[in-house]
Amino acid sequence: MAPQASTAPHPAAEAEEVYRRWLQFLDDEFIRHSSPERRSEIVRDQLYQLYLGRPHGGKLNLTLTSELPGNVLSLALDPENITLEAGHYPDVNRDLWASRKPLLWFWQMFDRSPVGLNHWLGLRFRCMLGRHIFDHLGSGVRIHHGVDLTYGYNLKIGDGVTIRQGVLLNDRGGITIGNGAVIGSYARIYSQTYAPDDYDHATLVPTVIGERARIGSHAIVLAGHTVNAGEAVGAFPADGS
Repeated sequence: MAPQASTAPHPAAEAEEVYRRWLQFLDDEFIRHSSPERRSEIVRDQLYQLYLGRPHGGKLNLTLTSELPGNVLSLALDPENITLEAGHYPDVNRDLWASRKPLLWFWQMFDRSPVGLNHWLGLRFRCMLGRHIFDHLGSGVRIHHGVDLTYGYNLKIGDGVTIRQGVLLNDRGGITIGNGAVIGSYARIYSQTYAPDDYDHATLVPTVIGERARIGSHAIVLAGHTVNAGEAVGAFPADGS
C-alpha cells in the first residue's frame, strides 16, 4: 500500500517561499547583529510593516492632539520605548537581557498580530527567534501561540519538545526541558519561590522537566521541582494536550 500523503495544513507554494525568505532574512540579521540598539531597529522596522503596512520612516507630528493615538502606536513598535516587567527584577543579567529584550518584544508582538495566528509560520518563527533568545534550543521543537517567557536566556529546551498555547515559562532561576517532553496548554512552569512573609524577595531555584515527561493543561510545576523522565503531571483531555 502506498504511503498516505500528509494532510497537515500547508501554505501555498508561493506563500511558503516568501515566508521562508523572511525567516531566513531575520535569522541572518540577528546572527549578524547582537547589539541591543541594532536589534531594536530591526524589530521596529519589521513591526512597522506587520502592524502599519508601511516601512518605518518620516517624522511623527507630536504636536497634534488628534494624532496622539497613532503616535503612541508608532512609538510602541520600537523596543527602545518599551519596558517589560522582567527588566525590573533585581536578579536580571543586564548584558544578556539587553540583547534579548528587543527579541522578546518581537516574540510578543508577532503573536498579537494577525500574522501570529498563522500556525505554520508561527511555529517556525518562534523557533527561529528562540535560537537567539534561549540558552539552548534543540531540533524539531514546536512552540505554539501565546507562550510567555520571562528572561528567555535561562531556558534550555531539548529535541522534539512540544510547548502548547498559552504556557508560562518563568525562567528566572532556570528551566530545563528534556527531549520529547510535552507542556500542555496554559501550564505554568516556575523557577523562583517566595517566603510567605516576604514577597519582595525571590529565591531562584532551577526546575527540570525530564525527557518525555508530560505536563497537563493548566498544570503548575513549582520552582525547584524535577519532573522525572516519562512522568505525567496533571490531567490530560482527550486530544492529548
